[in-house]
Amino acid sequence: MQIGNLHIDHPIFLAPMAGITDHPFRVICREYGVGVVYTEFVSANGIVRESAKTLDMVRFTPDERPIGIQLFGEDAATIAESAAIMAERFQPDIIDLNFGCPVPKVTKRGAGSAMLRDLDLMRRVVEATVAAVPDLPVTVKMRAGWDKSCIVASEAAAIIEAAGAVALTLHPRTTTQSFSGLADWSLIAEVKRTVSIPVVGNGDVRTPHDALRMFEETGCDAVMVARGALGRPWFFRQIGDLLAGREPQEVTLSEVTRVCRRHFELLLADRSEQLAVNLTKKHFSHYLKGFPNAGHWRKAFLSTESTASIGQLLDELDRFAEDAGTVTLPLASETGQHAG
Repeated sequence: MQIGNLHIDHPIFLAPMAGITDHPFRVICREYGVGVVYTEFVSANGIVRESAKTLDMVRFTPDERPIGIQLFGEDAATIAESAAIMAERFQPDIIDLNFGCPVPKVTKRGAGSAMLRDLDLMRRVVEATVAAVPDLPVTVKMRAGWDKSCIVASEAAAIIEAAGAVALTLHPRTTTQSFSGLADWSLIAEVKRTVSIPVVGNGDVRTPHDALRMFEETGCDAVMVARGALGRPWFFRQIGDLLAGREPQEVTLSEVTRVCRRHFELLLADRSEQLAVNLTKKHFSHYLKGFPNAGHWRKAFLSTESTASIGQLLDELDRFAEDAGTVTLPLASETGQHAG
């Protein structure tokens, strides 16, 4: 597929997720065949203020491309200025605008999915950003509306396209739903019929088969995976298997341990020792599930206080996996439910 002048080999995207889609996880997901990755969403105000923490969140390496930087804010001029700064300093492949975050600390400022209550402001934000980065594709990720009485997905999509965005992602829940209830996939199909730019579907893709069904039921051009990828970067390989007409490849416990070690090594190369320890605990709590004694291993890693002790535990986990032989993680067979 094409997003502006950018060619995408594989129409499966990794969603931007705060605290999750850091550099190591993005690298690993790319190694498993995901088509596009995104940074954690970052504040336009923080970028303009030269916040070191914000700028650090958008650093990436060439092996992560194609990569998008997702921005959120409440002011068109500030968002456009931050996009221009990102284009000059980091040269990402995509600038993505966040009109979908439902978190109150974001929406109370008028940012994220609060934009769905002011479509004229949304239009100005897109127009200003497109003008600020004429050489980069500008895309949008949005929700269906603020609440069930205010479903504006198709109207907003038409405005976004007219304002110059070259693709959009729809998570068909409302702000007030947050992540509860069901994603209404019929709205993705409706938006696809409304606009001519590529439409990416997102929401309730919990298994590889869900991704296949989303393509079939909505006609979307690509599928974006969020929580379904937590601790499961091989999810993207399994989707690729299905799209190619193959049975999804099973994941062995030995493969899980290799991914854990790979992630840990990437963290050591990228972060301070204490931060590497803290982030290892966060990510390993997702990786270490679905096999015998998984709870024991999660507890063991959560109690560690140094990179040396993590290394020792990884050696023990390797031996445990070797003794377990060809133990495989069960492939999720229950498809996620959705509305529509």
